[in-house]
Amino acid sequence: MFSHCFHGPLMGALQSSRSPIKHLSCGSLLFWGTLLILSFVAAHACPKICHCTERNGMVVQCTSRNLDTIPDNLPKDTVVLLLSSNQIRDVPKEAFLDLHQLRELDLSHNSLESVEAGAFQGVSVSLQTVDLSNNQLSSLPKDTFTKLHARVRLSHNPWHCDCLLQEVLRELRLDPETVNEVSCQTSVQEEYVGHSVIQVLDSGINFCNFHHKTTDVAMFVAMFCWFFMVTAYIVYYIKHNQEDARRHMEYLKSLPSTSHISKDYDTASSVL
Repeated sequence: MFSHCFHGPLMGALQSSRSPIKHLSCGSLLFWGTLLILSFVAAHACPKICHCTERNGMVVQCTSRNLDTIPDNLPKDTVVLLLSSNQIRDVPKEAFLDLHQLRELDLSHNSLESVEAGAFQGVSVSLQTVDLSNNQLSSLPKDTFTKLHARVRLSHNPWHCDCLLQEVLRELRLDPETVNEVSCQTSVQEEYVGHSVIQVLDSGINFCNFHHKTTDVAMFVAMFCWFFMVTAYIVYYIKHNQEDARRHMEYLKSLPSTSHISKDYDTASSVL
């Protein structure tokens, strides 16, 4: 039945009584076979702008290709993804969701300003190294590196040292070779600008405590202003009432007295 479609061992497998496709027509078999081949090719296809090589998995080289976004449809068996020296500004949520074998990710020397929470979802277990150095990152969402076991490079970014950055750093393993190059370009406490973040934290500084103190001071100032406004209003109210009372008394004094009116009435009666 299928002799003109398949030959050899595959023919015998298809004609076996246990084969679920025994009764399919030659055209159906060709259709599904072609679809399977196309799916396989698509899963292993290399983006045109990149260069791919097979080394126990796919190594995808997209360095210096003037990219402003992460390429779509990357091979599902990608183990190394090199995206350095481009113009990528953002790493969106689930950017590498289908790359379950990804071990190394290089996004250094880009223009990264944000990495969304959930960006490493799907590869948090497989990833071993992530390079985000030499970008424009100043802060990251708290859950950016949740469950990520990889060593991460964050050096040479304009970090803003505050409670949020402190919480982010607790969730990851910084690359030991570049850990001291993660420094504060700005800070909630000006004296730490230019210092290594890790050295500052190791010295016992807690940016979160400073944040709470700042909040307490702000609340105190707000309460003081509120108290001052209420006091000022009360003083104004009292003075305003006193002024009204004084004007009222002056008005009453300006009226003719009752005794004077009575004398004038008696004089008029006598004349009559």
